[in-house]
Amino acid sequence: MTSDGLQLTADAPLRIDALTAALGLRDSDVEPYGWHKGKLVLGLERQLTDRPLGKYVNVTAINPTPLGEGKTVTAIGLAMGLNRLGRRTIVTLRQPSLGPLFGIKGGGAGAGNARLFPADDINLHFTGDIHAVSAATNLLAALIDNHIARRLAPIVDPSTVTWHRCVDICDRSLRNIVTGVGDDEKWLSRSTAFDLTPASEIMAILALATSLDDLEHRLGRILVGLSFQGDPVLVDDLRATGALTALMRDALRPNVVQTCEGTPAIVHAGPFANIAHGNSSVIADLAALRLAEFVVTESGFGSD
Repeated sequence: MTSDGLQLTADAPLRIDALTAALGLRDSDVEPYGWHKGKLVLGLERQLTDRPLGKYVNVTAINPTPLGEGKTVTAIGLAMGLNRLGRRTIVTLRQPSLGPLFGIKGGGAGAGNARLFPADDINLHFTGDIHAVSAATNLLAALIDNHIARRLAPIVDPSTVTWHRCVDICDRSLRNIVTGVGDDEKWLSRSTAFDLTPASEIMAILALATSLDDLEHRLGRILVGLSFQGDPVLVDDLRATGALTALMRDALRPNVVQTCEGTPAIVHAGPFANIAHGNSSVIADLAALRLAEFVVTESGFGSD
C-alpha cells in the first residue's frame, strides 16, 4: 500500500522496462523517465504495422456519482478487468491539468483501486508535456508582440491578434490583462488574456498530430491575426514554425505508465472538451491499437 492508501497488487508496480517488455517492445522503443514512467519513440506505431489492430472501446459519457466516479475511473476499471481476464489491454487517457487538480475537481488519474500509477507524478509535472505546450504558446505570443513592435512584414493589425498566452494554473487575475503598460511600450498596449494550458490551440494540435511533420504543418497553419488589408497572418508568415516545433518535439512522444494492477496505460495530451475535442492523442491510440487486443479510452463531455 502506498502512502496515500492506494492498494497495489503483488506484481505492481512494475518497472517501466518490465512493463513495456510485456508489450513486446524493445529497450530502444522506450525512453525511461525514472522507474515507472517512459516515453515511446516517435514513429513507433508505423514500426508495428505487421501487428493486427486491436479493438477500440470508448467511454463517452456517464452520470458521475456523488463520490465522483466518471469516465476516467470507468475506463481504468474496465481496462484492468479485461486484463485480469487474460486479454491484453491498454487504457489511453488525457494528461491531467494542474488547474483542476488544485481546484474543486481534483486530479485526473482515477481514484480508489481504479487508479493510475504513479498518480502523484501523473497529476503534477509528469514528463513535462504541459510545460512544453505552455512554453510554445507563450513563445508565440512574445514573437507576435516583437513582430508588431519591429513593424516586420507582413504588418499585423494589433487589434486583430487572437493569440492568448497560457498558464496551467487557475489564476483569476490573469484571465483578462493589458500588456505593454511600460513607459516605452504604451504604443503597443492592448487587451489580451491568459488561457489554461489544456484550453490552448497548441494542446489541441498536440493531440491531433500523427507525426513530427504533421505537427510542424499544423503549427505553421495557426492563425495569429490579420494584416491591415484583412489578409490572414499565420505562424508560417512569422517564420516561427521551427521554433515551436523544436519546443514540442519531445511532447509529441506518448507517455507510458500503468494502473495499480500493472495494466499498461498511455497518458498523452489533454485538450479540454468544452473548447476542443477532449480526447487523448491520436498518436497514442494508434500505438496502443498495435500493442493490445483492446484499447479502452474516454472522450470528454458526452461525445456520443
